Amino acid sequence: MNNTEKIITEIKEFHTNIEAWFRGKAENQDRLYEKLLSGFTEEFKMVTGNGDSLTLAAFSEWLPGTYGKFPDRIIVLENIEVYSTESHGMASYIEIQTTGDSITQRRSSAVFVIREDRALWLHLIEKWI
Repeated sequence: MNNTEKIITEIKEFHTNIEAWFRGKAENQDRLYEKLLSGFTEEFKMVTGNGDSLTLAAFSEWLPGTYGKFPDRIIVLENIEVYSTESHGMASYIEIQTTGDSITQRRSSAVFVIREDRALWLHLIEKWI
């Protein structure tokens, strides 16, 4: 798998897993929690669509309170574009979350570090659209 494919795989798998988390659909909640967090570097930082900054520690603390909170949430990704080098990559994509009648959309840009056989999230910026 080349680095572009590693990044696309990480983006898709993370969103599949976070959707399962929000829906409360894990065979093993602890294992899914660890799987979600294992895709991030320790230096990970995020800027949310509201402009708030989160570290990996803050994201890790926020995540348990959202398990099963949105049992009908569906997450769809569109327009994934990736540029990668031998050790880093940048991706942009649109994420659409549907929860009941509520639909939110965000344009996301992410920087990844390539470590061995996978891409790890280093930085993520979301902007509401």
